[in-house]
Amino acid sequence: MTTTKAIAVSAALALSATPVLADDLATTTFRDYVDAEGNISLPSNARNSWVHLGSWVVNDADAPGAGFHDVYTQPEAARAYRETGEFADGTVLIKEIRSIESGTKTTGPALWAGEPQIWFVMVKDNQNRFDGPHWGKGWGWGLYKADNPAVNVSESFEATCMGCHVPAQDTGWVFVEGYPTLK
Repeated sequence: MTTTKAIAVSAALALSATPVLADDLATTTFRDYVDAEGNISLPSNARNSWVHLGSWVVNDADAPGAGFHDVYTQPEAARAYRETGEFADGTVLIKEIRSIESGTKTTGPALWAGEPQIWFVMVKDNQNRFDGPHWGKGWGWGLYKADNPAVNVSESFEATCMGCHVPAQDTGWVFVEGYPTLK
């Protein structure tokens, strides 16, 4: 293979693998995860291909949201946030809450994440594309249970989500202090 041909092949491969830019994020998000009526779907396989922003543990079995909370977003959304300090239009945040498992290990008593229980999904909507019970405060909101992750069981963003998110109002309704990847 000639040097010129090798350079051309490398350039073609690089272009085909070009990541989605923050400017394209809204296009891909509102095509892939939100339908024309504003119904949000739970992105599949985010744990394997998206950026892990951080984790929380609510270690009180009686507390709402008890369990391990792992939060994910698209790689380009994390890059955009680090550059601007704000979530780009089309950013998807997924909070996966897993059960808490425990036992004694060689290092001592330990806790670890078990099976997924629920997922919370937020979709950044700077253009206010939808007017419905799951859209408000610049976001689309969804709640999915492990027994049927295809169905958003949230009553509405006000009834299901806002009670917990009010303390994060000043940071765009997101608890960014728990996400070291955004720093």
